[in-house]
Amino acid sequence: MAVRTKWTVEHSCSHQVIHNLSDRAADLRVGFARWLAGRDCTDCWKASRDADTAAKEQWLAARRAEEQAAAKEWAERFDMPPLEGPERALDWGERSRFQLVTAAYTALVTEGTWDEADWAVLEEKIRTVTRTGWWIDQREADATDLPELLHAATSADIGTENPYR
Repeated sequence: MAVRTKWTVEHSCSHQVIHNLSDRAADLRVGFARWLAGRDCTDCWKASRDADTAAKEQWLAARRAEEQAAAKEWAERFDMPPLEGPERALDWGERSRFQLVTAAYTALVTEGTWDEADWAVLEEKIRTVTRTGWWIDQREADATDLPELLHAATSADIGTENPYR
């Protein structure tokens, strides 16, 4: 008697599919077929995954729009200079700057030992770095490292805006 290799599985989506399980050990095929029965068939799984991708992209676009609005409002409120760089990277750079600087304020002043005078000095250094790419490059840096990162910024990262506003 031959060992069975093909199984007709009724998936949770109610589709019946014949699966070739010859690549599985003979003693594991029944369990795998049972596991498959608890899942959608491949076509339904792909369709739901594609639908999830569209919903995820919509959610991500809405989230980015919220973050961008918050970053612009923050930049205006704290008189941050506009960033310089490629047009398509400006929004990303603004969001990166906003997230890093606000996280640094929280870590250093709100939860740390810095006072407002220390922060004011750092804030002036923050204003000098206007290259979009620099802020994007630092987006995953630890917030408490911002003072050292700003100290290491090169002349290419520092803008030409009038510092005496």
